[in-house]
Amino acid sequence: MKLNTSTSRVLQGITAFLKPPAGSPARVLVVDDEDSIRQLISRVLREAGYIVETAASGSEGLEAIDRSATFDLIVSDVRMPGMSGPEFVAQLRRHEADAKVLYLTGYADQLFAERAALWRGEAFLDKPCTPQGLIESVALLLTGHVVPLEPRRFFGGRRH
Repeated sequence: MKLNTSTSRVLQGITAFLKPPAGSPARVLVVDDEDSIRQLISRVLREAGYIVETAASGSEGLEAIDRSATFDLIVSDVRMPGMSGPEFVAQLRRHEADAKVLYLTGYADQLFAERAALWRGEAFLDKPCTPQGLIESVALLLTGHVVPLEPRRFFGGRRH
């Protein structure tokens, strides 16, 4: 997905002051059947400093997990053809019981129709979401808190 110049600048501005947790960058697997959404989520997270791998379906996501080291977080669409996000995560949990999962969906009702409740380490974010909302949700799942903003960088200097 090609972003126009102003959208690209806004995205860079948001990701410039939101960083992943200290230490080595977290590894995130993004699973979404919509190419443009998958690319946008991937770009936002990469620009924020995360290592990102993508998959276009639940079965591709399971293959990525089988061939790769573990992921710190899975970002999954809920409504996908073939295997829904909750079905994908149920399969994932057979190998990675403690996996952290962020469901991105415009269909929260479908998520809760398939699941009575979310597990510990799971959350959902409604689509459409802002890049900042996505980054904050990822940070919250990975660290237990939202990465704080640095006011000097955001406002261009100290405010008195």
